Amino acid sequence: MKKKDYYEVLGINRDASDEEIKKSYRKLAMKHHPDRNPDNPKSEDLFKEAKEAYEMLSDPQKRAAYDQYGHAATDAGMGAGAGGGAGGADFADIFGDIFGGGQGRSRNSAHRGSDLRYNLEVTLEQAARGTETQIRVPTMTVCTTCNGSGAKAGTSPTTCATCAGQGQVRMQQGFFSIQQTCPRCHGNGKIVTSPCAPCHGVGRIKQHKTLSVKIPPGVDNDDRIRLSGEGEHGANGGSPGDLYVVIYIAPHAVFKRDHNDLHCEMPISFTVAALGGEVEIPTLDGSARIKIPAETQSGKVFRLRGKGIKGVRSTTFGDLHCHVMIETPANLTDRQKEILREFEAISEGDSDRHSPRAKSWMNKVKEFFQ
Repeated sequence: MKKKDYYEVLGINRDASDEEIKKSYRKLAMKHHPDRNPDNPKSEDLFKEAKEAYEMLSDPQKRAAYDQYGHAATDAGMGAGAGGGAGGADFADIFGDIFGGGQGRSRNSAHRGSDLRYNLEVTLEQAARGTETQIRVPTMTVCTTCNGSGAKAGTSPTTCATCAGQGQVRMQQGFFSIQQTCPRCHGNGKIVTSPCAPCHGVGRIKQHKTLSVKIPPGVDNDDRIRLSGEGEHGANGGSPGDLYVVIYIAPHAVFKRDHNDLHCEMPISFTVAALGGEVEIPTLDGSARIKIPAETQSGKVFRLRGKGIKGVRSTTFGDLHCHVMIETPANLTDRQKEILREFEAISEGDSDRHSPRAKSWMNKVKEFFQ
């Protein structure tokens, strides 16, 4: 049976670079690997074909011979051997991140602990002024009974006979070998035959610790405060991770925050809106008074400069924006209703003057339907 052209097998041009050859082979190997296609008998043949083509074209000398003599280069002994050449040398590089090949990292080596996250809710006032609070954090710490060995007092872990303490074993699968975690010690390299009771042989136990957190003035939602070394304890003598305290500002009864600015609704009576007056409003620093001019309309915004929040990375304070909301009277007495009807009757005589916005709106409605 005539062999297919190696370039055709890998689906590449004859001037393909080494990286293109490797990329194409890797794609085909993943697609046709027998373990991925147990019910397809042709997959193994296609896998072998791709492997043979890669072993020939990935080696510069063999590729040069193939380009000159074709498949005769293989017959003359210049081609790829069964497992030698570039295919064998680059095997870990090709399949390292697919099957866990390469040297790997034994679990009995030192590992840095994981970083932890703690969501902390604070009030708007605390966020604006800054505060200091304490949090209680669950964490994994070294078991003091066994000093992290996981073995019962008077005993010690033994070296795993399966992997000789390496934590990894090399398995032969088909045409190549794969290095993977030792199934007996699960990568630890040691076996605990008599586990420590408090930690159940793990070497670490779950505890809670209380930490003090300083919250700087001006923090906002999703700001993070890093507590170095307060994360999960490292394994096998590794350094601990960090703890990140993520700020969440609780909803406020009066204010809504927009970066450094504050917003609030300011309800006023329709008499104050019509005749003018003075309204007292709260701020984070106390209270302030706003003069309401006559004929103020609903939706009018009054800005108090510097009455907002000074952010962590800001040099100036934001502003307080007060949004006027004219409140309609409720639970009216008969006398109040009588006065309002009289007022309405008087106003109807010159509605264009007293209600200009209503007139403008009605004109727009008429234009819409015309």
